[in-house]
Amino acid sequence: MIWSLVKIIVFVVAVAALALGAGYLLEADGGVQVVVAGDEYNFGPFESVVALIVLVLVIWIGLKLLGLLVAVWKFLNGDETALSRYFDRNRARKGFDALAEGMMALASGEGRVALAKAEKADKYLNRPELTNLLTAQAAELAGDRRKAEETYRKLVENDATRFVGVRGIMKQKLADGDTDTALKLAEKAFALKPKHEETQDVLLKLQADKEDWAGARQTLSAKLKHGALPRDVHRRRDAVLALSEAKQVMAEDETIEARETAIEANRLSPDLIPAAVMAANSYIEQGQKKYATRVLKKAWEARPHPDLAAAFAAIEPDETASERLKRFAQLTRSHQDDPETKMLLAELNIAAEDFPAARRALGDLVETDPTTRSVTLMAAIEKGQGASDAVIQGWLARALSAPRGPQWVCDNCQNIHGEWGPTCSNCGAFDTLEWKRPPANEIAMPGGTEMLPLLTTSLAQDAGNAVTVVDDSEVVEAEDLGNPPPKGD
Repeated sequence: MIWSLVKIIVFVVAVAALALGAGYLLEADGGVQVVVAGDEYNFGPFESVVALIVLVLVIWIGLKLLGLLVAVWKFLNGDETALSRYFDRNRARKGFDALAEGMMALASGEGRVALAKAEKADKYLNRPELTNLLTAQAAELAGDRRKAEETYRKLVENDATRFVGVRGIMKQKLADGDTDTALKLAEKAFALKPKHEETQDVLLKLQADKEDWAGARQTLSAKLKHGALPRDVHRRRDAVLALSEAKQVMAEDETIEARETAIEANRLSPDLIPAAVMAANSYIEQGQKKYATRVLKKAWEARPHPDLAAAFAAIEPDETASERLKRFAQLTRSHQDDPETKMLLAELNIAAEDFPAARRALGDLVETDPTTRSVTLMAAIEKGQGASDAVIQGWLARALSAPRGPQWVCDNCQNIHGEWGPTCSNCGAFDTLEWKRPPANEIAMPGGTEMLPLLTTSLAQDAGNAVTVVDDSEVVEAEDLGNPPPKGD
């Protein structure tokens, strides 16, 4: 900065001096008189200007010769590169100028110009560690993928630029859809620079796509270790990965490991609904109903969900309807104003054939917040209280057009999922599924457990053909309308 300021000041002074000198020459009648060793030389105004230009050229040549003599002197005194540095100085200046122009062209989106400047810079500098990166990025921008990959491979050969080369090839493979090769390259890039946040994210996503849950948990721990992830977010996402690992182990019939992993997932994030359900089921298999109850109560206090209610019912599958209503008070005493709690109480009272209590539990939900499930419940209540077929059919017809209510929705792309998963099947985002109401313009999908999860088969018989509930599949049919309802929009 200081040197640039000095050069600007010198330039301004030189221009001022030349202007002043030109003024003197124009005002001088006889021109300029120069006396050398007793001899006088007279120059007119034009001749004086020419002489001045010649003098500047002589001085410039003299300075160049002086620099050459200094380089020769240093060479004679043992500096073997003095002469080469002297002659390469101008080439280096041209090379760095071309490099700077190439970077500016790259930032401006001019791929072909940047590629040409990169080739020029490489010609003058002969510094591939500097020019190869510009060449690769310029080739990518210009659409020359073959040249870009060749240049990235050259970068891999240099220790100083190996990470850049691996990362560049990895991004190309991702663009080509070759996720297997991209995963190997991401692992290599992560080994070279474990603190690089983008590489961590790419590796984590690829591992999740490949269902390498153990490897993904290691990558997630590295993100926490290097400060790229808050501790609370790490616990939540680690729970998601542990749950996914448990599901994978369960699919392989290794039930002991599955139980342990499911319980760990629930411990890491008690409010993760699928983890709570799986942990509760593992406790039920072990006969530890007390622990299963505790897990589900804690998850329900965090957020009511029909899957939690279904798991809670599975703790005592052979109890009577009245016994179930009494036991479920452990859940329903919290979040009493939540629609899920109201519908759960209505279901339990319908199962106990206490239809007035079911109506009171449902309240004005069908008017203030109607959903397919709540309106269908009202149809069951009307049937239980002996309403006419026309009234029941009216409620069932309304149920078909009512919103589905909360579902598993991706926060990233708003895609609706029939069941929870660690990644979005539409956009591939990790840990973005949330139990909430989808946007109004979205097409609803089957929710699986959202409709009458606790009604028994005996109730279905009592309610007649208006509502048929199958315990395992939890599907509601409306036969009185003449046509069964669609199984998904």
